[in-house]
Amino acid sequence: MSSDQTYPGGIKAVLSQYEGRRDAFDYAPGEALPDADIDLTPLSGEIVADPDLDPAEAAPFRSSYHRKRHALRKELTGLSELCYLNAMLISHLRKRSFPAHAPALFNRLWAEHGDHLRSHLDQRWQVSAITTFGDHGATAAQRSVGLALTALFGMMKLYESERLYSGHTPDRAFALDGKQRAVLPLDMDSYSLTGGGLDVNLIARLWQEAAGDTVIAPLAHGLIEDLTTDPRTVFKRLRTMKSRKERLQKDKVKPSNIAPVPHDRLHLDSETLRWGLVSTIKAPLPQIARFAAHHIEMGASLIQIYLDQPDHQAEEFLTRHPAIRITQCDDVYWQDTGKPRMAAHQQRQAHNATRSLRALEHSLDWLGHIDVDEFILSDGRLSDRLATVPPACALARIPPAEALASEDGTPCHFKLTHKQAGVPKAQLQDIYPTFGMHLYGGFLSHTSGKVFARTGIPDTRLGIHTLKYRGADATNRIKPDGLYLAHMHAPSWDHFRNHLEFRRSKGSYRARSERPELGQAELLGFLADEEGDEGLRAFFDEVCADTPELRKKLGQHKMLLRCELDLDAAVSRVFGTAP
Repeated sequence: MSSDQTYPGGIKAVLSQYEGRRDAFDYAPGEALPDADIDLTPLSGEIVADPDLDPAEAAPFRSSYHRKRHALRKELTGLSELCYLNAMLISHLRKRSFPAHAPALFNRLWAEHGDHLRSHLDQRWQVSAITTFGDHGATAAQRSVGLALTALFGMMKLYESERLYSGHTPDRAFALDGKQRAVLPLDMDSYSLTGGGLDVNLIARLWQEAAGDTVIAPLAHGLIEDLTTDPRTVFKRLRTMKSRKERLQKDKVKPSNIAPVPHDRLHLDSETLRWGLVSTIKAPLPQIARFAAHHIEMGASLIQIYLDQPDHQAEEFLTRHPAIRITQCDDVYWQDTGKPRMAAHQQRQAHNATRSLRALEHSLDWLGHIDVDEFILSDGRLSDRLATVPPACALARIPPAEALASEDGTPCHFKLTHKQAGVPKAQLQDIYPTFGMHLYGGFLSHTSGKVFARTGIPDTRLGIHTLKYRGADATNRIKPDGLYLAHMHAPSWDHFRNHLEFRRSKGSYRARSERPELGQAELLGFLADEEGDEGLRAFFDEVCADTPELRKKLGQHKMLLRCELDLDAAVSRVFGTAP
């Protein structure tokens, strides 16, 4: 016996187990199936009563036939006697031996009363009936269609049951970037989402095969239609994935949207290049000071801060440095803009960033739009990096590096996404075994990064993650080497827990309609509602906490970045004192 055999004992053992379940029913005196010529019509109007209420039906059981009869009548209480007879005939015809007239009576039942049975039996019993046609159909078409659908439904039950252990519900299609490059059993080629026709060929052939027989056609066609309309099948999931892939491919080949760089910005010298930042901020002054000081020391010519919650004390401290400009976003400010204050902070951020992009075109060559908890990291001078951007590029994207939470100071370890490191998505489960597959890239926050945009380009708007030209994302962009955006998204457990409700309702943990699969919004909602702080803490410790174990795993996958940031020292150097 080969040790590779799935079933110990091989096919011989499989056949033995199969035959062991097919012992025929035994009968007590007076028990039997109805005669082959029974008048079936009256049975359609007779209703199955609860067998427990009939002394003749109730236990103790006199035979295996009596036991099965009781179980079926209990299950089918309230349906017609025709439905019960169908069930009892199916049960007999699955056995190794049965009364000689049972196949003919089964075929007669469906030939004469198929409409009644289809309208009263649930899908499970209809599948059982089609399976019985596979063994005992009266015609070759009935047997071939029955056997084909038996194999299809049987395999569906097996793989759909196994799939439940993936953590996905039957109506959830898999993400496209999780595919493994593995060889299928029997060296079969994998199904092509966009060009494959196996599903259509399978369904169409079964439909056409059944169409030639008037008895089995209504039953088979009804089940096939149920199969193609149920949102929980592999057919629906593959169609969903096909649509997603086609949309992605369409996006890849969509016409470019080139934001034209003015001629006077085409060639910039790193020594004279001027870059700055814009940020709409609602945070304590010490946090704003760290943000500003870090980037001033990196060489920012100007930092435009919009205080989303007016704070004149903060303005007084920050404007000690000539490179910092403050705008108080009070009622007067919004009145002067000619627009009402937007309810969503994301809209206010984009609005303010675009105003700055236009206002600073003569003061700056590049304007970056980042948040107060984000810090640009560069392995050289940022002006040198921006000077190497090809002249035709209108924006430079900076990828994020999400901070690992440190409970005793400023984080110094940061993680990258699997995509940045060139790691297959499936390996995220090696790093975050419980929660990794529910987080894109293993990140809690954005994976898009932020952008620097060239100033002076007409018809542009600066958003949170992109530059738009004439209403659409500008496509002439680049990701310079050696730049990262250190994101202090959840630098400690207390920070994560204190910001959770806001982020779930209005921020980065909101559910995304374009992502129907279980993502961080649904995951965090489930943990908060079902397991409370204990479940949330387990999630935080696995995904966010700066532990030796997590650092080791990230390092093994080239997804770990280390950078010491002494932000308080930067504040002292830039402002002369701490706020």
